[in-house]
Amino acid sequence: MSMLKQFNLARTSLLTLIKDLDEDILDHSFKYFENTIRWHIGNILFVDEKLLFVSQQKSQNIPKEYAELFSSDIKVSDWTIKPPTLTELIEHLEDQQSRINSFGELFWKSDVKFKVPYGHVETHGDLLIMLAHRESEILGTIKAMKQVYDFE
Repeated sequence: MSMLKQFNLARTSLLTLIKDLDEDILDHSFKYFENTIRWHIGNILFVDEKLLFVSQQKSQNIPKEYAELFSSDIKVSDWTIKPPTLTELIEHLEDQQSRINSFGELFWKSDVKFKVPYGHVETHGDLLIMLAHRESEILGTIKAMKQVYDFE
């Protein structure tokens, strides 16, 4: 499976799941989960943007405030600004998916210019595979959170 197919499978699966969620579940605190579903969705968006579009740091692809909400070192309890709606997050995820798919073969073969803490990542293609795997793991977490919510 090509890296773009792997990414698109993960992203489409995520979008399919979250499009059916109610806003009520997004900010529910769960006993055994560190953050909320909204945080996990935003974190996927933010981390993918930060790592794949690193050369476009001044771009306006996602609001700059997302760093204050969805960085990996941020918890929901740290929030001092209002988070985006689910609709906004979905729109950004779909736009980001389109932008990722528009990169050419040369980009995917080019070397990553920074050290990635997970696994053996050398090229942007390797990075996309790692991000797709990460997205799939978070998708599993969101599914588990939804199951707990539905059971409560």
